Order: sequence, then C-alpha cells, then structure tokens
Amino acid sequence: MVDMDVESAEVDENERHATWLELFFDLIAVAGVSQLAHLLHGEPGARDFAYYAVLFCAFWMTWTCFTLYGNVAGDRTRIRILLAGMFGMAVMAAAVQGVHDGRHMQAFAVVYILMRILGSRVWQARGQVLLDWPTAQFTLGVIPWTLSVWVDAPARYWLWAAGIALDLWATFGMNGERFLERVQQRDAEKQRRQRARRDMGERDRGSHSRPARLSAAYSDPAHLGERLGLFVLIVLGEGVAQLVAASAATEWDWALYGLALGSFLLLVMLWSLSLRYGYGGVPGLAPRAFQTRTAMALHLLTAGALAAVAAGLGAAVEHRHGQLPPSVRLLLCVGFAVYVLIGAGVSMASHSTSWRSGLRSALPALALPLLIGAFGNGLPSVGVVWLLIPSVAWPQGWHTWRARASTTHP
Repeated sequence: MVDMDVESAEVDENERHATWLELFFDLIAVAGVSQLAHLLHGEPGARDFAYYAVLFCAFWMTWTCFTLYGNVAGDRTRIRILLAGMFGMAVMAAAVQGVHDGRHMQAFAVVYILMRILGSRVWQARGQVLLDWPTAQFTLGVIPWTLSVWVDAPARYWLWAAGIALDLWATFGMNGERFLERVQQRDAEKQRRQRARRDMGERDRGSHSRPARLSAAYSDPAHLGERLGLFVLIVLGEGVAQLVAASAATEWDWALYGLALGSFLLLVMLWSLSLRYGYGGVPGLAPRAFQTRTAMALHLLTAGALAAVAAGLGAAVEHRHGQLPPSVRLLLCVGFAVYVLIGAGVSMASHSTSWRSGLRSALPALALPLLIGAFGNGLPSVGVVWLLIPSVAWPQGWHTWRARASTTHP
C-alpha cells in the first residue's frame, strides 16, 4: 500500500518551475486525454485500440514539441507561439471523436501537420538545434500525414501510423550532434562562396545579412521532469474523472462502493509509483539515468498505458453488477502489465539493481494482470479491480523498502 511516512526529496529553490502560461497550456492536455480515453469506452475492438494508439501518439508528440520549446526558451518564450499551439491542440482534441466515425479525419491531419511545422519553425527562428529530442524540429514524419489528406480510409490510417513510426525512428536513429555539424559546414561553405563572389565583383543575390550559425540547445532536466510529471498527473486525474462521471450517472449500491474504493486505491498507488518514486511520471526512473530521448519515449508508453487504465476503470463502473467484457478486461490488464514492465525495467537500469532483485520486484506484479487477462472470464468486475491492487502494491512496497534501506544505510 502507499506509505505516506517516507519523506520526499528536498526541492532546489533555484530550479525552474512551470509558469502560469505553461499550466494554462497543459489544460488543453486535460481535454485531449479525456477525448482520447473516450475512444476506449464501451467494448473496444482492435480497430479502436489502433485509433487510440495512433491519435494518442500524435497528440502527445504535438504537446511535447511545444513543451520543449518553452523548456529551452524559458523567459524568452513567445506567448503567441504557445497560444497558437494551444488552439491547434484544442482543435485536435475536438476532432478525436470525428476521426473515430470518419467526420473530422482531414481536420485532425491538417491541424497536426500545421502544429508540427510550427513547432519546427520556432527552432529555425531561434537558430538552434535541440539535441535532446531531434523529433521536435525534424518533420520527416509529417510527410505521410500530408499524403493522407488526399487518401481515403483505411489507407489514411496506415499513413498516419507510418508517420508516427518515422518520428519514433528519428528519435532514436538521428544523431543531433552530427546534424548540427553538417548544417554548420554547409553554412560555412555558403559564406565562403558569397565572399568569393564579392571578391570577384559579382552581386550577392543571396541574403543581404550574414546567415545565423546554428547552435546546440539542451533541455532543462528538472523543469522537463516537472512538465512530464504534470502530464501523467493529468492522465491520473482523468481516471478520477471517469469514476466520478460513471458513478454520478448510476444508482449507488454496495457494488459501486466496493468498485469505487478499489479503483481509487489503484489510482493512488499509481500516483505514488509514478511521481514519488519516479521521474517525469515514469515509475522507478531516476533523473539523468537515461538520455532525454529515452526518458521521453518511456513517458509516452507510461502515459498511454495509464490513460487506457483510466478508461478501463470507468467501464468497470458501468459493468459493476456483472462481468467485464473481454475487451475491457484485456484493456485493464494489458495497461497494468505495460506499466509494471516499464517500472521494473527502468528500476533495474537506473538504480543498478541486480537482475534477481529486479525479477523479485517485477514477476509477481506482472504475472497477476496477465493471468487475470487470460483466465479471468468468470470474475466479476469488482473482483478484477481488487485483484489488480496487489500488482501495484508489490512494487510500491519494494520501492518503500528500498527508500527506507537507503535512509538507514546510506
């Protein structure tokens, strides 16, 4: 269970914190996550899961591009840039349901393209290359989205998935330092040719001012961790909102009381693992343990899994008097399994934990949701939720023990 007695780490007063503008910007993420979670309502099938995965990645990628811009720009952040990003993300959030039924597919794609281009142009205007997250300034993944505007479904969705895959490839396959070096070499060569033409008396038909040399930019880890954590907090808040909305629209009885209490305990323990024993909302992650691009990818998987869990808990309230539909049970169990697997792998890597210790913290927590998902056909909804609690309580207890051990034996 959650240990409220473990003291949190001291906060450096000199660290940057999210500004009011950034918090206002994150309100759009609240709306977006809510709309995305609704894609998994009812009895979702494979098509619904595919929609959710692609649209969640697109929305998260857009939010990340503008978040990193504010992270690096700091006090020099241009308000109109973030406001434009907010408006675009709001349109994307409003179009999610229309994408699902085919009404607003083009609108979602066009706005996503514009937001990614705007997110790339801000770095060109600043004369910087963000080495921590190359995808923020490279628009290779936008090409399939652009082609999709003139293509009908289902080919359109395959192009969207290809665009997301290209962005993920750029995240891990693109070397920012080498790119910066090549651009600087081209810039120096361009200036050399311009000087040669001037020496020969030719008119310089290029730019009348000296081209600005690109410089390297790096994210602020503490500030970025706070923003990523806020996004995960938004996702967990969506879980609470799902429970409240489902409970408000139904008759209150003992089945509802038991399911609501179990769901609330699950969300509290997920909050503790992600934000008290993690970094950026990723359970078990230590600051600076991985490269920023790796931490960002882990954040995407964590947030996506938690949003799926939130949708599953809301559906559990609707089916509290019977059994969960197989697809909803699978949604809950796979979401928990992905979350636990991320936490175990990250803990072993970032805390130099032995593989035996890592397996002790992961296997019991991972086995339970997988067994429930595969063999839980006869379980009632309330039973499924309460049986998932040990899968989160086990790593919670492991992290609590580790924190106390490090305090007793530094």
